[in-house]
Amino acid sequence: MAQKTAEELAQKQQEISIAEFFEKNRHLLGFDNPRRALMTAVKEAVDNALDACEEARILPEVNVELIQLGETRFRIVIEDNGPGIIKAQLPKIFAKLLYGSKFHKLAQTRGQQGIGISAAVLYGQLTTGKPATIMSKTGEGKKAIRMKLKINTQTNSPDVVEEEEVEWEEKDHGTRIEIDMEGAYLKGRQSVDEYLKETSVVNPHCTIIYTNPEANQMIFPRAAEQLPPEAREIKPHPYGVELGMLIKMLETTKASTLQQFLTEEFVRVGAGTAKEICANASLLPSTKTKNLNRDLMENLHKGIQKTKIIAPPTDCISPITADLLEKGLRKEINAEFYCSTTRPPAVYRGNPFIIEAALAYGGEQEGDSAVRILRFANRVPLLYQQGACAITNSIQATTWRLYGLQQSKNSLPVGPCTIVVHMSSVWVPFTSESKEALAHYPEIVKEVKLALQECGRKLASFVNKRRRISEESKKRGYIEKYIPHVADSLKSIVGLSEIQKKQVEDDLYAILEHTRGELEEIGIDNPDYDAELARIGAEDEPEESLGEDHSPHKKGKKRKEEIDEEKEGDENEDSFSDDDESDNPGDRQLKLS
Repeated sequence: MAQKTAEELAQKQQEISIAEFFEKNRHLLGFDNPRRALMTAVKEAVDNALDACEEARILPEVNVELIQLGETRFRIVIEDNGPGIIKAQLPKIFAKLLYGSKFHKLAQTRGQQGIGISAAVLYGQLTTGKPATIMSKTGEGKKAIRMKLKINTQTNSPDVVEEEEVEWEEKDHGTRIEIDMEGAYLKGRQSVDEYLKETSVVNPHCTIIYTNPEANQMIFPRAAEQLPPEAREIKPHPYGVELGMLIKMLETTKASTLQQFLTEEFVRVGAGTAKEICANASLLPSTKTKNLNRDLMENLHKGIQKTKIIAPPTDCISPITADLLEKGLRKEINAEFYCSTTRPPAVYRGNPFIIEAALAYGGEQEGDSAVRILRFANRVPLLYQQGACAITNSIQATTWRLYGLQQSKNSLPVGPCTIVVHMSSVWVPFTSESKEALAHYPEIVKEVKLALQECGRKLASFVNKRRRISEESKKRGYIEKYIPHVADSLKSIVGLSEIQKKQVEDDLYAILEHTRGELEEIGIDNPDYDAELARIGAEDEPEESLGEDHSPHKKGKKRKEEIDEEKEGDENEDSFSDDDESDNPGDRQLKLS
């Protein structure tokens, strides 16, 4: 075989468009199977609608409709009451990958990469060959623009198939998108139904009107008439900037001196902090930025690391709040005990974030299976890749035996419990473009564990209280069992009448109640529970397998045997171990009997 020359091989080299890359790797975007593809397309469109409404300070009202056109073909229709999109931007927003307004914005938003909705258009184009239809109106009295768009995958640019102005009298402003695609509609924990239900729970300010392929309409009404506080955009924090990024910023800055650059381009850097950074970097504050070479820039980066700089502000993020998180959980889970917490703000790579957690225990939940986990990031439900998520890893790493739940080593706890964790941040570190699992940054894992442990201590108090009440109830039962016999004996010895015997019994019961106190009743008392809401997404075949490498829970006989093997050792654990990372030393003194 003849040897090929470098020149011959060079002729085969060519540039790859980002659209061509995702055309072949659509699984990276969450379009790896028909069921998930349908949910992902709806998710991306709804997330964009909510972001647009909140940015324009409009209470969101989103209409979602799934129309079944064939056995495996669907049309998704998403319509919102947002501010609309101007004509010039429509093609790029919906038919160009990596185009958007949020990638460089350091403020909490659902979208981040400028990929999602255009990826849904690309998937529909790949599976049906049809363009997406977009209609948008920007104000009352104006005509709407309707376009049919396709993506040119070779150039990653939009192709406008059809364009016209139309009347849209039903709305003063808003956007509507229709995409035909291959998909599969199934109910259950990873369905469109479940996604919309959980979205309504963590976004109480929005109304969602949903019509499924069976033509059944569900309305998720808003529970709050106020929008969440607007997240303010911030500049980068010095601790989150790596050397390469610092060099790029210095090359493109308009600041003339080093001190001006530090104070204008970063958050939490005033004149005093800028001078301290320069001193630690052995540079003069008056040094011209254009005179800095790579070595001096590296010294500046090291100087930043040596300088103590206060954490970035947190008005750039908008958490759900513990009260609303628990309220949402009460609507869906009918339990005996609820608790929630919001952690203080923390920072990873210079990005501020807040972790919130809630827990529901007992009631109508199954007690012989792994706990149910509800994961959220920036008010968006995460339904897939549970085993690869830092939230799941944190739950597995928490010692739940101390808090009253059974648990095998490095696995999810078992018991009648639902755990909710939400992360708010200016930049959520997802493991892939599909945005379904959080990356395992140590700072994030630690904060999630601390939030879980705070909820766990409250759960332990409740479990111990319920156990004490149960034991007291048994003791009272034994005493009450013999009260009639004592009265009979007294009647025989003293010669009491029937009326006197009955009086003795009543007196003995009164003494028992007085000496041992009133027995508190623990049960389900949840007026907020919505049975109809809870049924949505509940019935289905088993959920998507998490895979052997990541699967944290095993059910049935094998699971029971694993728990029983460790149970004997667990009985001697009577205090919180060093695994409890609580930042409150007093909490470690709590003893469990």
